[in-house]
Amino acid sequence: MASKGSDMSKGTVGGGGTTMLRRINVAAVLDAVRRSAPAPLRVAELVERTGLARPTVAQAVDELLDAGWLQQHGPDSADRSLGRPAIRVSLRGRAAPVLGLDVGPHRVTVGVSDLAGRKLSLVRRSGPGWTAQELLGVIGEVINEALAEAEVPAEDIAAVVAASPGIVDEHTGRVQLVPSVPGWSAIDLIKHVRGLLDCPVMLDNDANLAALAIAAARGGTGTLLAVQWGERLGAGIVIDGRLHRGTGAAGEIGFIATDTDDVINPEDSRGPLERAVGSEAIAALGRQAALDNPKSRLAELGGEQLDTADVFAAAAERDPVAQAVVQQVARTFARALAPSVLVLDPTAVVIGGGVARAGAVLLDAISDQLRLLTLNHPKLELSALAEDAVVTGAMRMALDEVWQRKLPTPAMTSTT
Repeated sequence: MASKGSDMSKGTVGGGGTTMLRRINVAAVLDAVRRSAPAPLRVAELVERTGLARPTVAQAVDELLDAGWLQQHGPDSADRSLGRPAIRVSLRGRAAPVLGLDVGPHRVTVGVSDLAGRKLSLVRRSGPGWTAQELLGVIGEVINEALAEAEVPAEDIAAVVAASPGIVDEHTGRVQLVPSVPGWSAIDLIKHVRGLLDCPVMLDNDANLAALAIAAARGGTGTLLAVQWGERLGAGIVIDGRLHRGTGAAGEIGFIATDTDDVINPEDSRGPLERAVGSEAIAALGRQAALDNPKSRLAELGGEQLDTADVFAAAAERDPVAQAVVQQVARTFARALAPSVLVLDPTAVVIGGGVARAGAVLLDAISDQLRLLTLNHPKLELSALAEDAVVTGAMRMALDEVWQRKLPTPAMTSTT
């Protein structure tokens, strides 16, 4: 079995006498299998996809099977009927599993994925709000629970990507400007997680990781503005598959002013737009509307106990009071977002996070408002990943890190 320390670029596959040419050929075969995952491939198919000679491919397959990167399958029914017992191979997902971590002030989510991108476990833990030290304890507990559910030993994890709200300083590896978690900016999260899982650990902004996951799910090129909308609001910008970071704070739309008197206060736990249309604000607007309209569907659904989902549910049932709340939210959001749409001219605006579960009732209202405020109206979508977008993006980036370390060159081939 290949361990997380195996690295073909250092010649560990195939023995110490492996030449650079052989390593490149082995990497080409592994990359071809990876791109086909989870579907298995025959040697003949690998020959066609890599351009390598059949003996070279066969030798590379043997080395990868011995090292634990590939697993062997018997011939399929078509092969048996033709009397050709050709073996098939596929990526052995558990050769290098990865872990994604999504940390927020009220929730920690951990996902474990195998090398083929299959999700092995997903565990969430919610709370009323934790201090930085309390959050570290919760992170450890949820990681252990996710590993147990995935049946993956901690020592097998090959890479971790952690997501956090706030601005990530790429030089120090710490998070800045997260007043919603007292003391969080003083925590070295990378060092803490590395102490739990002895492997490479990376840290990134949560909205950036959500954007990468959404872009991968959509495919294609162009400019994507991916909005992560829950209690907090952030956005990631992906241009032709590449994340745009600016100087580190690109996409912090939660701090967009909604009033001429709004200013950014670094000590405030939320920005102006978050205070106006974050999930807590939407619920508060619904509760006030229920009090003002005791015969409305909002009042029937709970009045002072209403949450955001209740507001959207009542609007979907065509309750005029709830619809008015949704229109107010859509108008505020669209006016805040319109300048970004005008500057970027994105192919699509995709909304993820918990608010994405609102469905068409919110999407249609925002779309109507944006049409009044923009020149080229982008395609507006709700992400099917919803609140799983961040942890999905974290697992995807962790897989990319593993492959960058395992493959010495990107899909280089030879014709030996």
